[in-house]
Amino acid sequence: MALKTPKEKHDHETLKFPEGFLWGSATSAHQVEGNNINSDWWEWEQKRPPRFRSGDACDQYNKYEEDFDLVKQLNHNSHRLSIEWSRIEPKEGEFNQEAIDHYKKVLESLKDKNLTVMLTLWHFTLPKWVSDKGGWENGKTVKYFEGFVKKIVPEIEEYVDFWVTLNEPGVYIYETYIKREWPNSKKSFLGQTKTFLNLASAHKKVYKFLHSWPYNHGSSNKPVGIANNMLSFEPFHRHSIKEQFSVVLNDTFSNHLFYIFTKGTHDFLGINYYFHVRFSNPEFMTTGIDPNQSHDVSDLGWEIYPEGLFEVLTDMADGIPIYITECGIASTNDDRRNRFLISYLQEVARAIKVGVKIKGFFYWSLIDNFEWHRGFDPRFGLIEVDYQTQKRTIRPSALVYTDIIQNNGIPHSLLRFIGHTVGAEEVLEKRQKELLK
Repeated sequence: MALKTPKEKHDHETLKFPEGFLWGSATSAHQVEGNNINSDWWEWEQKRPPRFRSGDACDQYNKYEEDFDLVKQLNHNSHRLSIEWSRIEPKEGEFNQEAIDHYKKVLESLKDKNLTVMLTLWHFTLPKWVSDKGGWENGKTVKYFEGFVKKIVPEIEEYVDFWVTLNEPGVYIYETYIKREWPNSKKSFLGQTKTFLNLASAHKKVYKFLHSWPYNHGSSNKPVGIANNMLSFEPFHRHSIKEQFSVVLNDTFSNHLFYIFTKGTHDFLGINYYFHVRFSNPEFMTTGIDPNQSHDVSDLGWEIYPEGLFEVLTDMADGIPIYITECGIASTNDDRRNRFLISYLQEVARAIKVGVKIKGFFYWSLIDNFEWHRGFDPRFGLIEVDYQTQKRTIRPSALVYTDIIQNNGIPHSLLRFIGHTVGAEEVLEKRQKELLK
């Protein structure tokens, strides 16, 4: 449950963020690189219609330098990305040095641009050979993953500032065993339980390794955590005991359980926030949006509810640093993305003001990309991608984000954009022209 912090009245002064705040965006390897042919996802996609196959994706495997130049142009000071296990270890025990060298070049490119690097070691995909052996249901996968980490980390550690061991373990379990929309899906409570426990074990073992290996560059002191999907829960009826119980139960299982099982192995909390969920009486099942109210939604039908981010941040606060490792909107309407950025970052500023130790924000995503089982239709990017030509185009919302970064806060001229006040559009147009010169 969220802390019972009184909601403050929003003012229109510049909202400042702490010195040294990390401003960036995020991607994952399979979603942007293209031709990830040794993974379980690639094999699964080939059985689906063409628009649901990753194919060349954004061709970032070849175009990473161009994309990172845009990161620098947009004034980000950090970047979150992942590496692909199935490229590095396409067959059990056989490591591809060419792929390792490639990722070293990718990470070196980021460091050459003075960007802080947050690296994710596992972002949903598995090598096909691991999947064929049972994936995360198989306890040996913990050992396989640990072996992969022990191989790749000494090769790349000098370029990495933060380690993310796992991305959204709860989402992986939900999509595989509950929604059953992802590779290797099935209905199995036992499989779901094994997967949860094995992912928790994998994180703990990798955390211990990253803090014990005697690196030349001091990597044992670099922060280690996960990026965990967090949901804001709310009852439809404030006085319903059943709904209040549902909120507590689901908040515990969705937001806290993984941390309970991995207590003491997080140097920071990585929070991914997309969802606000209400409960209808008398069922304990969730419903996405109250049919009796009007709510703005993204192109994926996800409710736009910035207040939920404040609730999650205050709920999870326990004294260790928090990084918002993902937060973004799928929309072809870029004015909506502008409003999204400003309103959600206002809630981050509010959480900081009441004492939550938030140290960074990574927008999802840098570029439009392959959105897993939904294909290429959702458009999350600050940068538009034409998938026919692979041309990149900076969206105006990317420049709004740049203004926020340059001010290390939200200036009044952008705050007024939420209400479409006269003059706001001119601010955006001016910034776009400046950056595109």
